[in-house]
Amino acid sequence: MTPEFMLITFILFLAGAIAVPIASRLGLGSVLGYLIAGIAISPILSLAGADVIAMQHFAEFGVVMMLFLIGLEMNPRELWEMRHRIFVLGGLQIGLTTIAAMGVAMVLGQPWSVALAIGLVLALSSTAIVNQTLKEKGLSKSDGGRASFAVLLAQDIAVIPMLALVPLLALPELTQALSHGDGHTDHHDTGGLNLSLVDGLSGWQTTLVTLLAVGGVIALGRYVVSPLFRFVSRARLRELFVSTALMLVLGIALLMTLVGLSPALGTFLAGVVLASSEYRHELESDIDPFRGLFLGVFFITVGAGINFGLLASSLGLVLGLTVGLIALKAAILLGLARIFKLDGADKWLFGLGLAQAGEFGFVLLSFTVANAVIPAAVSDILLLVVALSMLLTPALFIVYDRLIAPRFAQGQTQDADEIENQSKIIIAGHGRVGGIISRALTAAGYSATVVDYSSEQLEFIRRFGLKAYFGDATRPDLLAAAGLSDAKVIVVAIDGKEAITDMVRYICKHHPNVHVVARAYDRNHVYDLWSVGCRDIIRETYDSSVRMARSTFEALGFDRAQASNMMQAFDTKDREIMLEMAKQHDFNTPMAENEAAMAKFTEMRDIWEEELNAQVRAAAGHSKPD
Repeated sequence: MTPEFMLITFILFLAGAIAVPIASRLGLGSVLGYLIAGIAISPILSLAGADVIAMQHFAEFGVVMMLFLIGLEMNPRELWEMRHRIFVLGGLQIGLTTIAAMGVAMVLGQPWSVALAIGLVLALSSTAIVNQTLKEKGLSKSDGGRASFAVLLAQDIAVIPMLALVPLLALPELTQALSHGDGHTDHHDTGGLNLSLVDGLSGWQTTLVTLLAVGGVIALGRYVVSPLFRFVSRARLRELFVSTALMLVLGIALLMTLVGLSPALGTFLAGVVLASSEYRHELESDIDPFRGLFLGVFFITVGAGINFGLLASSLGLVLGLTVGLIALKAAILLGLARIFKLDGADKWLFGLGLAQAGEFGFVLLSFTVANAVIPAAVSDILLLVVALSMLLTPALFIVYDRLIAPRFAQGQTQDADEIENQSKIIIAGHGRVGGIISRALTAAGYSATVVDYSSEQLEFIRRFGLKAYFGDATRPDLLAAAGLSDAKVIVVAIDGKEAITDMVRYICKHHPNVHVVARAYDRNHVYDLWSVGCRDIIRETYDSSVRMARSTFEALGFDRAQASNMMQAFDTKDREIMLEMAKQHDFNTPMAENEAAMAKFTEMRDIWEEELNAQVRAAAGHSKPD
């Protein structure tokens, strides 16, 4: 390992370590932090002689890993249920955007074949940025998030026919220039090594090899992976399991590349096949850190790869094309959202979230230049447009978060179901938590007014004959329509810490007679909810953790009564400690930065620990079992 390589690696990691926490603290998100870090270190990498484009191709493996992990979270039934959005909504987005961008390019003087290639390149959006941002903001399961994912998946599938179509658009004059060595290509002498399984094959032969490769991936996932990991796990070496998982992803990506398919699509397919495997969660936990690392390097290289010399000389043109591209794609997406009945904030999430160009645009542009389709000078401008549109995407999400989402949360234009039957019990959110509460109340003979913001979730509920209403439960007008003023109790089981806190604050302030049962994300969230007036707070994983601890005690030899008494003592003391800390909490100051709270904790820590230990051991009734 050379000193130059270590220096460049150190610079990349240092830039990310500094920029990302600052960007996240400012609410800009990690993606924008990585992009800014890349821009900041671009001069340093140039001085160090780093090949940014080569690093970018290497870091694209992060996109491949991300698609594999997304596939692991899916299953064939869920994909089948999404088929309408994937192929119809996604197909319309790709087709309409390609035609529109092609038309603009022809107006600007490009031949139809070049214009079509440009349209194909710009029709794609950034799978890496959008999925990462939706995940960070907790929007993946919203209707807008699911529609965005369906379109991104359709785009990844569309890369296959795009790669097949591009060589057919070659310009004779560019082909002649390339044959004489005048083109700006990235071809290098590989010493005769041909890393392709389809070169020289006819159309039907290429199709057959491709189908065999896809079938091989499916067969590998069904019949080989589980026995392989079972064999590897016998060694009881975690690093061996991790290396095997990485080998699996890399091998599938390589196979897809050899047959001319998108490696991201191939690994997504493998993830779907393995979604029901017993090693699914182990694979997720092993690969996720590497995915984050590669994606971070990828976004840094995107920022560092911006050609500032060309940008400075063509600033007006590049900015105009970038803004025009975002406006064009957003307009098409918003129109499709209306057709496919995405309303309110979901429509804008869908329209703004996918309005950029994507990382596969870099791949397609390189491919078009190498195949004499797009002139190098045009490609260089388009590379800047793609990079800047990706750079502006986090800003579009900020606009959504701070301007659009609050507007719909306040009920200015969002249409919700008309709530016909009011109840003394209101359940806000019918997911994993709210659904169980609703079933328990129904079993006991109570009826509740259930409100949920996911139309797909409500369609699923209604298939079982259950009554629920579509609407944003954080809206005061919808809560009023649900009968909040006459309600006895409201269960707040929606997603999102901030949304829960804001909703609870409103209810406790304006309807103090309504008993609020609120879902808390973690211990600090409990303190936030306490400070806004809620007194019945349930940590979403606390009770299950207590039950698991009780089962652990039973496995150690305690009987059920002893284990229950021990955990009851633990629970009682833990709640006492939490109440004391909640009294010190300042909503506007993180607990770790709250001097009064930390002083109280430091003062009482030893006493609390001693009392907790004494009470739990007393509840056991005797010494530890053998």
